Amino acid sequence: MKTRKYMNPYLAGFLLGLLLLTTIYITGRGLGASGALKSAVVKLVQTVAPEHASTAPFYVEFKENNPEGPLRNWLVFEVVGLLIGAFFSGVVSNRVGLKFEKGPLTSNSTRLIAAIIGGFLFGYGSQLGRGCTSGSALSGMAVMSFGGIITMMAIFGSGYALAYFFRKLWIK
Repeated sequence: MKTRKYMNPYLAGFLLGLLLLTTIYITGRGLGASGALKSAVVKLVQTVAPEHASTAPFYVEFKENNPEGPLRNWLVFEVVGLLIGAFFSGVVSNRVGLKFEKGPLTSNSTRLIAAIIGGFLFGYGSQLGRGCTSGSALSGMAVMSFGGIITMMAIFGSGYALAYFFRKLWIK
């Protein structure tokens, strides 16, 4: 059995910290990915239902804060770069492929349904919390925000509390 080599997690964490500091220095903001999805949804609504987008307070405020358009938001470019970089990393390390990871007692449909529900809850929660884990927790903690610290504690605390109940979906 061939073992896979991954980057040292301490080095990866250090490099992520440097990237975060560089992003804060250049843009005045931290990292975050949920804003890119929000920009894509806004653009979709503006295209499909322009009359709704021009009257609903959420879309009107978004347009005022992003006069050049939702897809010109730098977070969209961040996520596109993230996807390209992740693909390039997978190619370089010979880890590109499609596989369905799940526990031995879990069916494909159960794992897929759980992943979709989990993704939906994560996306909804990121909007309730005004940002995803990278935006709220990682970037918040980088600037010693009390909210960022509480968010990180809630993420890890709920993860540990719920992992036992969902472990069979992925443990082999």
